[in-house]
Parts: sequence; structure tokens; C-alpha cells
Amino acid sequence: MAALALPRLRGRVQHAAPLGPKSWFRVGGPAEVLVRPADADDLVALLAGVAPDVPVCVIGAASNLIIRDGGIDGVVVRLGGGFAAVTRDGDGVIAGAAALDVTVAEAAAAAGLAGLEFLCGIPGTIGGAVAMNAGAYGGDLAAVLDWVEIATRGGVARHGAGALSFAYRHATLPAGGIVVRARLRARPGEPLLIASRMAEIRAARQDTQPIRARTGGSTFANPPSMKAWELIDAAGCRGLRLGDAQVSELHCNFLINTAAATAADLEALGELVRQRVRATSGVDLHWEIRRIGRRAAVAP
Repeated sequence: MAALALPRLRGRVQHAAPLGPKSWFRVGGPAEVLVRPADADDLVALLAGVAPDVPVCVIGAASNLIIRDGGIDGVVVRLGGGFAAVTRDGDGVIAGAAALDVTVAEAAAAAGLAGLEFLCGIPGTIGGAVAMNAGAYGGDLAAVLDWVEIATRGGVARHGAGALSFAYRHATLPAGGIVVRARLRARPGEPLLIASRMAEIRAARQDTQPIRARTGGSTFANPPSMKAWELIDAAGCRGLRLGDAQVSELHCNFLINTAAATAADLEALGELVRQRVRATSGVDLHWEIRRIGRRAAVAP
């Protein structure tokens, strides 16, 4: 197979790049090409220079993601240090897309800004948080986003929060767009109260979620006025196993790779959970975890 034609870039380009080690689940095949752009201009050059029929996808911390065992065709973009800056901007912060959510929460706290504490309870990066309207512990991106800068083939453009049509765990980005940075609104706060709230969130996560396991965060979105974990528990799925993939005993809306599970094992276990919940409650759970790439070829 001929190598993909890419424009000249200043960032790192890696062919047949292993992705499994970058995923929180520690599963998945390689990227055909993995690109780490040097900066926003480099990212735009990539998007403008790659052929329109070549698929391009972006991964951040790969914390809420199943990368399938067959790998990912086309170009995988991973934003690095050039996109990770966090700075105070008056009553808010401007964060690069690669900045970890917890880092943004800590930076706001250090600046005496309240209202972003919930981010310390969300694994992942600001780019991913904007793209899926991530939320937890009473907050979400839709409530705090002022504007976001998004790169496309045509360049980088700034969009107000209203342009993203936010909904529960959903945002509408321009076609082929990749978040570059965002401004998050906050307010002056009492440092001790901010620190106390963040400590509460961290303690709640540790007590109720398998944060030290190979997991991917909340597997299914909560149906309206319902909790996904309660439906899963009522369907008898707590602790359910398929090979080395397991429904967490601690929080049954989390899947765990206990040893050597494959992406196929995790996805099949998730589908089994969906079937059992549908059979017991009539509710159709929807995946919150992104599943990308090709399934591995089945041996004849």
C-alpha cells in the first residue's frame, strides 16, 4: 500500500504508530499515520494539504475512547505541548485543546477563580471536553464556554458557544474541525472554598469510580431522568465478564480491562450490557465512549 501523501509539516509524523499504549484501556491497533502538529498553523497546513478523501480523526488523552483492534486508517492527529498552555484572562481562563481538564481546574483555583472545579473530576483534555460537552459534578462545558477556536482546512476561526448547538454530551463542530483552544468563564472565589470543593470531587471519584483501573470513564450516557448505572445494576450486570473485559464492581457504568482484553472484548461486553438493559427495562442505552477504527479481521 502506498504511503499517504502529506504536506511538509514541522511537527512529528509517525507511520504505523501504535495507539494501544496511549489509550486508557490499553487496547487498539495502530494508526496508519499519527501526526503531532507543532502549532495551529501546522495543524491547518495538515488539514489543507491532505487529500479530501483521506479520513482524519483526533485523539486527546484517549480517556473516553475504544480504539478498535484493526487500527485507524488515514491520519490520526494528537495535539501536544504546543496546544497545552493555560493562562488567566480576566475573569476566566484560556486553555489549549491539549490541556488536561484537571490542569485547567488547578490553574483556575491557583488564580482564585471559581466555577471550573468540576473539571478536576473529568479525565481528558479541554479539546475533547468541548467536542462532547463533557460534564460532571454539577457542571459542563456548555455552562462555562465563552468561545472556542477551531481549525479546519480553511484556517482557524473563533466561534461563540451558541454556535456549537450544545446538548447533553454533544456539541456540533464544523465539518472536519479540530478544537485548538477555548476560553472558559469563571468568577472570583474564595481559595479555601475552591480547594475544598475540588477535594470533595476528588474524594467522590476515588470512592465511587475505578480510577486506578484500565478503564474509559462512563460507558453509556444517562437516559433522560435516569442513571445508566442503576439500569445496568438492575439488569444484573455488575461484575459481568467477557474474557478479560469486566463491568466494574465499584461503578457498573465503567468497563475495565482486567488483564489482556481486546477492544473487541470490551465492545462486545458493552453490547451485551445494552441487550440486558433493554430486555429488563426497555431502555436503549447509548454509548458515551467513542469507538473508532477498524475491527480486526476474523481468521478464516
